[in-house]
Parts: sequence; structure tokens; C-alpha cells
Amino acid sequence: MKISPSPPMEKRMLNSSLLASNLPILIEKMKLSNVWLKGELDSMILLESPDKQVLLTTMHEGTEINFSRSNESVTFQVIEGKIKFITREESVDLNKGQLLTLHGKRKYSLTCMEDTAFLLTISNGILWPAEN
Repeated sequence: MKISPSPPMEKRMLNSSLLASNLPILIEKMKLSNVWLKGELDSMILLESPDKQVLLTTMHEGTEINFSRSNESVTFQVIEGKIKFITREESVDLNKGQLLTLHGKRKYSLTCMEDTAFLLTISNGILWPAEN
């Protein structure tokens, strides 16, 4: 069975029962976008349903994001690059191919140690960015 490259996001049904994405091609396109070239993080929704969201995110080295809490389960899967994930209790370095899951309400932050692309899956909840 051959899987062709993903159609442009605006032409995709994000809640389709069968949805294939070519992550290397999507990451390459994201890194050519004006958002990325301006030095900002870029994110693309790959799946959206009432109980789950999957986002493909690209971030530059040194980018840091603080989150105040997560209502349910959050999973980070590093596709390329390296992320430092920090909670009050511990710190974890995630490399290409590694996965981290966080359950329950807690504050955390992540910092990209190099240019990074990762999948963020949010299940049964909403991420709340920290107040600055």
C-alpha cells in the first residue's frame, strides 16, 4: 500500500476516520514558512476531535514555553531535535524518537536544546499557557 504526501491542510478533513500524514514533508514545509523564517515556533493541527488534538510543532533552538497546567493527558514525541522538559519535581531530556506523557494538573516548561519538531497530543483536556 502506498501513502501519498498529505494534501494541504486546508483541504484535509481533520476529523476523518482515516488520516495519513507525511511528517518529514510537513516539517520541511513548516521550516520554509514565513513564521519559521521570522524565528517563531510553528504549529499545525493534524487531528482534531472532541476528546483529542494532535499538533505538529517546530521550534527553534533556545525557544522556551511555560504551561501553567494541563487538565488531562499530554504527550510529547520528538521527531527531530532535542527538548528539555521541566516540572517542579524533575527534568527530562527528550531526544529524537523519545516520548513523554504527563498526566494530571501540573505546571511545566519545555526548552528546545536545538531546532526541534515534535508531536503534541492533548487528550480530554485543554492546555493552559502560563500567565507572563
